Amino acid sequence: MTPRNPAGQAVARHGWLQALAVTLAGVLAMGVVAALGLWAAGAADLPDGAYVKVVLAAVVTAVGGSVELSGDAGELAGVEGGLTVVPLSVTLVGALVFAAGFLWPLRHRAVAGAGELAGWAARIAVLWLAALVALALTARHTFSLSLGDSAVSDLAGLFGIDPEVGFTTDVPLTLVFGVLWLAGVLVLALLCSRGAPLPGRLLRFQESVRPAAYAMVVLLLAHVLLGVVIGLVVAVTRGHGAETLAVILLGTPNLVWLALTLGLGTTWDGHVEGPFGLPMPQVLDQVMRSADVSTVNLGTLADYDGRVWWLVAVEAVLLLAAAFVMAVRSPARVHLWQHAAHMAVALALTVLMICLVGRISAAFDLSVLGIGDLGGGLSGELFLRPRIWGALGLALLWGLVTGFLGALLALRVRRTGEVPEPAEAGPA
Repeated sequence: MTPRNPAGQAVARHGWLQALAVTLAGVLAMGVVAALGLWAAGAADLPDGAYVKVVLAAVVTAVGGSVELSGDAGELAGVEGGLTVVPLSVTLVGALVFAAGFLWPLRHRAVAGAGELAGWAARIAVLWLAALVALALTARHTFSLSLGDSAVSDLAGLFGIDPEVGFTTDVPLTLVFGVLWLAGVLVLALLCSRGAPLPGRLLRFQESVRPAAYAMVVLLLAHVLLGVVIGLVVAVTRGHGAETLAVILLGTPNLVWLALTLGLGTTWDGHVEGPFGLPMPQVLDQVMRSADVSTVNLGTLADYDGRVWWLVAVEAVLLLAAAFVMAVRSPARVHLWQHAAHMAVALALTVLMICLVGRISAAFDLSVLGIGDLGGGLSGELFLRPRIWGALGLALLWGLVTGFLGALLALRVRRTGEVPEPAEAGPA
């Protein structure tokens, strides 16, 4: 039986016990996905129990936490490095679990007070902070570095150098970005769910915001589903099952959301040098392995594989479908130009999010007596970053066009607030 307050209004069950269940479910889901993905990538063979620490580090980075590379090679040598990459498959699973857990006690409610929603979110946030502290303090490890047969190995043996490399977490930054991530997930959950209650003062915004937010979530999830299907087909037909599974479980959104921006015409700058391998189509690796910073867009990719032009058609269909969904979920009184404007703003914000979380940066270098790059594949650099302003401009343009066309397609679909025309009376 649903509990009620003295005024007779339904009160959701969302105390500390429920908040603990939501937090544990979210952390466990992210941990399982990260563990399976890293196992498929071969991380289970890491020595000294490092596998568990790497899994925890993957969860930390998935919510925006900071993991820093560290090294110790003695007084005569130096180890430098850095890594910035978000395993968005882990991020997405955690976001879906937290969002579902947050909304579940609020179902069947039309309106909820701001204090009630804030209190429920605060309980989850407090327990999430505690979990983040535990993850950040545990996700650190050090490895002995094998130098192989190289000039660096000879110098290391001569001077008795035994280099080590490892990773640590920046606890304060992890807590800040982890809480911001959770806040974004919970706010987006309220915006996307048609049945989620809102404070009375915000109800007037739901007709313009909720359909667009829902359409963007559908668009992003459709890309992920399409990427998973393609990955499974590739694994079955071309082999490399373990590697493909690792990419699916760790980085499917990284690839398909990058493809989304490329299909819109966005340009990224990238470069690969050294032993880094990219878990993505070979054509992208080929473009980025040049002497200078490479321009990554449809034109440069098409120089290696002309099939990339199909991305434009795919994105046009998916964006049109998302715009249609947005229009169908909007009230009938919304004008065509308003649909176009809503779609443009929503798509621009979505592309901005992809540009911010889709960046990749990695570098590693070992030097002896100040001499770096002595062979042995012990130094390298990898980065991929977007040209944000151009991406946002293209997103606005695509949003305006597809929003208008999607609304036109939805004109014959009956929508909220539409009054059917009375049937004409027949002859007596």
